[in-house]
Amino acid sequence: MPIVVDIDVMLARRKMAVGTLAERVGVTPANIAVLKNGRAKAVRFATLEALCEVLQCQPGDLLRWEPGDAGDTATPAKADAALTGRGTSDS
Repeated sequence: MPIVVDIDVMLARRKMAVGTLAERVGVTPANIAVLKNGRAKAVRFATLEALCEVLQCQPGDLLRWEPGDAGDTATPAKADAALTGRGTSDS
């Protein structure tokens, strides 16, 4: 997955437990684990904002991009089409 979530890094820097973060953000510890382990398909801006507020950091401290696998065939146009529900001319 080209987007890497570094919540665990910020938790360690802040010396904060997952349960404490979850409580302060207003989500379940299981949802924090899904984000932390890179299994989330999306994150709401409201959740990202709450994470940044609680951890006193910027979104870029929690999320970073790494080049994907050579087998990853998703293009920005196809990804945009999937998000908007519209097809692309090369579909």
